[in-house]
Order: sequence, then C-alpha cells, then structure tokens
Amino acid sequence: MPLFAKVLVANRGEIAVRVFRTLRELGIGTVAVYSEADRGKLHVAVADEAYLIGPGPAAESYLRGDRVIEVALRAGAEAIHPGYGFLAENAAFAAQVADAGLVWIGPPLEAIEAMGSKTAARERMCAAGVPIIPGTTEPAGSVEEVLAAAGETGYPIAIKASAGGGGKGFKIAASPDEVERAWESARREGEAYFADASVYVERYLEDPRHVEVQVLADDHGSVIHLGERDCTIQRRHQKLVEETPSPAVDDALRERIGRIAVDAARAVGYRSAGTIEGLLAPDGSYYFLEMNTRVQVEHTVTEAVTGIDIVREQVRIAAGEPLSVTQEQVVLRGHALECRINAEDVTRGFLPSPGLVTAYREPGGIGVRVDSGIRAGDRISDLYDPLVAKLVVHDVDREHARRRMLRALEEFVIEGPTTLLGFHRALLSSPCFVEGGTCRGVTESEELAARARELDERSAGAEAVIAAEGNGSGGATRERRLVVELDGRRHELRVHSSEPPWAELARRHRERRKGLTGEETGAVVSPMQGVVLGVEVADGQEIEAGGLICVIEAMKMENEIVAHRDGVVSGLSVAPGQQVAHGQLICTVRDA
Repeated sequence: MPLFAKVLVANRGEIAVRVFRTLRELGIGTVAVYSEADRGKLHVAVADEAYLIGPGPAAESYLRGDRVIEVALRAGAEAIHPGYGFLAENAAFAAQVADAGLVWIGPPLEAIEAMGSKTAARERMCAAGVPIIPGTTEPAGSVEEVLAAAGETGYPIAIKASAGGGGKGFKIAASPDEVERAWESARREGEAYFADASVYVERYLEDPRHVEVQVLADDHGSVIHLGERDCTIQRRHQKLVEETPSPAVDDALRERIGRIAVDAARAVGYRSAGTIEGLLAPDGSYYFLEMNTRVQVEHTVTEAVTGIDIVREQVRIAAGEPLSVTQEQVVLRGHALECRINAEDVTRGFLPSPGLVTAYREPGGIGVRVDSGIRAGDRISDLYDPLVAKLVVHDVDREHARRRMLRALEEFVIEGPTTLLGFHRALLSSPCFVEGGTCRGVTESEELAARARELDERSAGAEAVIAAEGNGSGGATRERRLVVELDGRRHELRVHSSEPPWAELARRHRERRKGLTGEETGAVVSPMQGVVLGVEVADGQEIEAGGLICVIEAMKMENEIVAHRDGVVSGLSVAPGQQVAHGQLICTVRDA
C-alpha cells in the first residue's frame, strides 16, 4: 500500500516536477496547483490533476494558503508537500494544514517557529552549546542599538532580517557611516519579503566558506546527517554553485560539523529533512548561521553522492515511517556539482531576464541530471524566481565532476531569455574555482562577465553580429554560420559579409536618441519591469553619482537604482508599491 493515496504539491516549476517524480515512484497520486500565469507549464502537465488557484502574482495565488487547502480537500489529497519558497517555512500555513485534517510533509510547527526567527534560533542554539557568530540574540530596534552592538563585535557587521533567508534582508555595514542605510534597507526587505521588519546584528566574517549540513530526523528518535554542501559561490548573498564534499572539509571536520548539525536538530525536536547552514572561517572555526526547515534547492548534490532520495525520506517520515538508513550506512561516493541556471544577465549586474524560451535542449549522458520546469515555447515570467533549471553532475572526484559540468553546460541550449550558462562556463574555468577557492571578488567581476558574454556569443544561434573595423564602405561586418554537406561530410562555414550603408546610419540614429533620452539629459529609467519597494530621494534633493534613488524588485530580487552623475533630482515619478515598466522614466538628475 502507498504511504498516501494522493499528495498536493503547493509549489510550481522545477521543484514541483521533482517532487511529483518521487511521489509517482512511491505509487502516490499527484495534485498540482497553478496560477493564471502558469497555465500550460510543465508542472501542470505532469501531475495527475491540476487546479487553478488565482492570478499570476504569488500573493494572489501560490501564497494563498486558504485556496491551496481548499483544493487539497476538493481533490481528496491526504497530504501537502510545500517544496521550497512560498509557504514552505510558514508556520501558520503548516498549522492550517493540520487543522484541515491533512498531513504536513515537513517539520513540526514548533520547529518552524523556533527556527523561523533567526534571533530566536541563535538564542536556542547558544543554549544548546552550538557555536554562533558573535552578535545579538535580540532584535535591534534602532540605529543606536545597531551601533552599540557593532561597538562590541567590531566592523564590518551584517544586519539581517530576523525572518530572512535566501540573501533577502542581508546588508553589510563596513563603518558607522553605513549603518543607517543598511539598517533601513534590511528592515524594508524583511517587511517586503517576510512581513517582519525586525533585524539583528552579527559580526561579518571576511571571506568565509558557506558550508551547510543536510539532516534527516524521524519520529522514532533517529537524527542523522548526510554530509556537508559547500555553497560559497554566491552573488548578492544568493547561491549560484553548490558542491559536495566541500574542498575545505576533511574527515575530522566533517564529523565535527555533522555532530553540530545533529545537536542543532535535536535542540528543536526536529522531524523531516532540514539544513543547518554555517560559516567556516579561514581559521577553521565553524559557526551556526541558520536552519532551513524545508528541502533545499541544492539537495540534489547530496542525493548524487549518497544515493538517498531526500524527498522520499520526507514522505516516509510524514507517514510515520522510520528513516530508511542509519548514520553508519551513509557513505559519500565521488563528487557532485550543481549550477543554478537563472534567467539573469550577468553583463548587467545579474538583472532578471524574463521572456519567451524559443529553443530548449537539455544535456544528457552518464552522471548528468537536470531538474527543470520549462520547455520550448514557455514564457519565463517576471512574477517569480529567475531560476530556470538546475544542472547537476556527479563523477569520481572534483576535477572529473568539473570537466563533466563544463561539457554539460556546453550542451545545454536555452534560447530567448539571457541565462547564466555562459557565466557558469567562465566561472568553472577560472583558476580560483579550479583550485577550490572561495572566488571572492571574482563572481561579480567585470572580467568574468566579459568572459561569460564571449562564451554566450560563441554559442549563439545561427547568426551573430560581431565587432569589426570598417571595411571601406562605412559598414560593419556580419558573421553568418552556415551548415553544408559535401560528399556525405558535414561542414560548418562562417561567412562574413558587409552590412549595407544604412545600417551604420541606423546605429548613429540610435546613439543620438540614446543621448537625447539618457545620460546627456540626466534621465534615469528603470532597467527592468518590477515593483518599487522604496524611494530614497525627493524632488529638489541634491545627489551624488552612485547615490541611491529607489529600489525595484523584479523576479524576487532587489535592484538598487542609483544616480549616474552629480546633480539635483527632478521630476520624480515613482512611489513605493508602484509597478514600473522596462525603460520607464523614474526621474531626471539635472545640473545643480
């Protein structure tokens, strides 16, 4: 008999598809939910049943717990799996699921509440003897309290949203002059993303490794860990590449941090799959950072090296079954890497890049896994996270896995939106990654972005315009790739031809228009479609180049819009909560 007859997955995209696969292997019926923006998406198509729960914005659909529960009851589901994001760590929703007579495939309500507040979690861990980063265990209610805490820990400091996660509500202040802006920004993000503006203070560790430990706990007293994952490669404090084992962890350290993770899980009476996140300082000190009370995006690399289906264990635990393995039976074999393939433009500071996917082809072969929720013809919406797919590889050691990942990245085809495929190829080929370093200062560097752009251009579709010197007629050179077959052999030719003279005239016209509407007039426009989270200036206010004008959220990322020159703000046309379009005028910075 299956553990459950039918399970609803309260999520979308690749994680919903991934959970459905395990449920089917367990003989369990699957129920999907979808917004109006997700009609026809892959997770809707692969489920046994699918139900509309509201309009595109997540607040009107995927975050409507009442509608999710209503659908579960209507469909006859016995349990709800939340995936990650959305309602996955929402204690109130977990309670509503239980009140409706449904099974919550996740940790106990008390554990979610205990670890949902980072300050409460730090206090609980400190009492349990788990090492925490020096800082406060109570929320900092004012700039003065932050300054006082910084006086004890020293600078730089990290100001974090108490309910935060995924890099949201995380700001750094390197000196007292930066505290007020960082404090306000962290509070704003905490309120916007987690409906909780409270923040706390930690000493900011210079160039640590982000090392987390996967734990599993059942109702029968078993708590085990599945080794560590290294998630050091990040941008804006959000993970990009994950791997296991960590290049910086040996057997002795693995045993120590594994024991810390098990102690932390026991301290909150944990049950289900969870992750203890920590920071490994250059001196070898390891500190508890936070606990994620859900399955992680990067759970895939742990599955690759252990052979354990973490979602299956979640379902078994929720059904009252014991873990299928003991600590002694957990063996790490080989090395695994995961690259997050986001719809982002690295050459524009990782700005979101939604749009229509015109072509899509996944890589394959031994040791290659792709978790994705899209197909050719799908539109990547700006309403949700920019994650398109997760590319995972496994091999006998790190270097073999790195080379396998590069091969798989070269095979991966996603045309339409700009993605991080070229970025990952550039990063995995960089000396810092090859050597197993932290790649501090490299991930968001202009040099890596330029290399990523070069790789993307090489693998672009059938036609590309390349930079070239004039050919005497005032035009540039166009490169066209042609494939021909001669005597049964395939040849790829690159044909160079001159652009017509009017092409240069068109370029000059575009440059003139750019001058009239851009920097020459001081116009500041939105680089993306999104929602204004906060406005930091007023009409008539003087501002310096680089000064913050407003913050725009797009695809669950906060983007700061800054002044490109010194001057005075004029014609400010946006307000908090307002929707803005790509290219929309925000204000003008005129001469003082």
